[in-house]
Amino acid sequence: MCEKQNLSKYNYLSIPESDKWGLVMLRDSPLADKEYVTLDDLYGLPLFCSEQSIRADFPRWCGDNMDKLNFAGTVNLAYNGSVLVKEGLGYMLSFEHLIDTSEDSGLCFRPIKPTLETNMYIIWKKYQVFSPIAELFLKRLKENYG
Repeated sequence: MCEKQNLSKYNYLSIPESDKWGLVMLRDSPLADKEYVTLDDLYGLPLFCSEQSIRADFPRWCGDNMDKLNFAGTVNLAYNGSVLVKEGLGYMLSFEHLIDTSEDSGLCFRPIKPTLETNMYIIWKKYQVFSPIAELFLKRLKENYG
């Protein structure tokens, strides 16, 4: 789970790393030449990202400038957003390393500045009964992240 929601019905472990946000674009985009992308660079661009990030992540980053961004659509699966980008329909705000940006993909990723990070959590229902293998898995997770 991204960011801490209402976890009153769940147990959870915090993952010590966070995910960094950036912009996925075609490799021949003018922004691809930049080391990083700023809020000013995003004005006027058709943007895709998750609905959750529009509600929770980008208001932290943009502040009062959210209304200056052009969110052309939302995606639930990053892969689907990458298809929209490959088709030249816009740019996608996404976590680093979530989309294939290898040389053959035709896409590239540039981090946004100032840096925006999202914390990650592993959650499970309170009082959950697990199979023996799931119990062992949870034990290992707690050893590593607990």
